[in-house]
Amino acid sequence: MLSHRLQETSLRYFLEVVRCGSLTEAAVRLNVTASAISRQVAILEDLLGVPLFDRRPRGMVPSAAGELLAAHARRGALEADRVVSDIQGLQGLRRGRVRIASSAGFAIEFLPRAIAEFRERYPGIQFHLRVASPMDVTTAVLHGDADIGLTYSRTAEQGIRIEHRQPASVLAIMRPDHALARLRSVTLAQMRAFAIALPEGDNTVRQLFDIGCSERRMVFEPVLVSNHFETLTNFVLYGGGLSISGEITVRDRVRRGELHAAEIRERGMRGRAIELQTLTGRTLPEVVRTFLGFLREQLPAPA
Repeated sequence: MLSHRLQETSLRYFLEVVRCGSLTEAAVRLNVTASAISRQVAILEDLLGVPLFDRRPRGMVPSAAGELLAAHARRGALEADRVVSDIQGLQGLRRGRVRIASSAGFAIEFLPRAIAEFRERYPGIQFHLRVASPMDVTTAVLHGDADIGLTYSRTAEQGIRIEHRQPASVLAIMRPDHALARLRSVTLAQMRAFAIALPEGDNTVRQLFDIGCSERRMVFEPVLVSNHFETLTNFVLYGGGLSISGEITVRDRVRRGELHAAEIRERGMRGRAIELQTLTGRTLPEVVRTFLGFLREQLPAPA
């Protein structure tokens, strides 16, 4: 059968070219020659009778047929990993590995704490956490490079299964002795009187904040802009003024009394959601399913 002739080596080389977008980079990552990879891709193309890549001056982009084959190859590799993981877990969750991709805010305290608590129950489990932009988190799940994605989303993505979804408000964060810290919610007009530090424009919290400001025809001139959340938080802690955040990003600091967080009471500030993402149609290894359930329990804010 044709499917039996799609050899493991050919598919592995083919997938690496898809990931890298070039024969040269794929050869470096696989530690083989570019000609060897080219031969394996040619074998697949001859076998299937269609080109798998569009060859372009700046690299190789999968054709429609290439995208279909890549999806097949990824699922096959993930299924093999699942079988191995489940065999190792027959005597309980003593061994296993969970690969997570997440937006930066979740990786500061929420995920490290969740991983540490999970390992108290299952000390043999290993984790790999990759921090990326929301779009890259979803891409990592789609390409099989992550078992679980934890990110903010504003639109649905084909091929992604939403395991958990909850609204994510935009919060104003401040020191507990700030003039606004007596309030549980604030308006943009109330915030405007104070110095503010903001994330860069590609941050989803910043995008919603800017939309809210535009609707109210208000302009904020931040005294500090940074792509590093710890910088913004420390600016607040040192008495520099306000900043903005999602709830989970600052949950532990609020609980410890280091920060006060007030929901920004403006239309559109709930225009994004927190999502736990997995690949549609994939059967997850038991260890991934178990950790996924654990995260579902941890995500909702305490009452």
